[in-house]
Amino acid sequence: MITYSGGMLLGLGAALLLCVLLGAFAHASWLRHKARERRRIPRHWPLSPRVLVNSEERRVWRWLSRVFFDQHVMIKIPVTRFTLPRSKEQGLNWYELLSGLYCTFSVCGSDGHVIGCVDVPGRFGLSSRNQALKQTLLNQCGIAYMVVEADYLPSMPDIRTEFLGELAAMTRDRERDEVAVAAARSDLREKLMRQRRTRNSELGSLSGTSSGGYDSSSLGGEDSAGSQFSSTQLHQANSFLVPLDSRKGELR
Repeated sequence: MITYSGGMLLGLGAALLLCVLLGAFAHASWLRHKARERRRIPRHWPLSPRVLVNSEERRVWRWLSRVFFDQHVMIKIPVTRFTLPRSKEQGLNWYELLSGLYCTFSVCGSDGHVIGCVDVPGRFGLSSRNQALKQTLLNQCGIAYMVVEADYLPSMPDIRTEFLGELAAMTRDRERDEVAVAAARSDLREKLMRQRRTRNSELGSLSGTSSGGYDSSSLGGEDSAGSQFSSTQLHQANSFLVPLDSRKGELR
């Protein structure tokens, strides 16, 4: 009887062990199946498009585009996209630490280097720890950093000087020169057009009041050629006095 009970216990133990093994195998199979489902590319993505910036950020973005008309304003680029670890051995550690860190806008030069970053505080503001981290990191990399609110924008010369340094002053001087040249060119063109209209008006009155009512075009020779030349001038810009190519820089 005792031997029979011991055999039953051994059988129950073996059956229980088998059930545990089968359960573990089934669970592992289920986990593998779920992992394959997560990796599988869906036929219909459960996603919808959304805007990159909110209304406040959009106002600052438009303003930055006017301020840095000669640069490129990039949106929400991670810091790891425009910085590089000095030690390759620690690169993975720095990437894991900074991979989620980004600025709202990054001002990028034509050579592809970021020269300055701008943060726009959200609804709950910008934490002092986050701001201090970006300030220290970017400044040590030689990249300017500024926090800007849509309702309290800095002056254009101030932020350009902060981001571009002496280059900003040179650009402003060039802009002033170009504006002055454009104004002088416009004034000269207007004066020339007035003179031409006055001259042609006088020629028309002389031809109408002359005795015999002669037609100046029938005289031929120099008078006719001169009249045609004056008429042509009415419709063509004088490239000697007002160059047609107004670009200041060299042709490339």
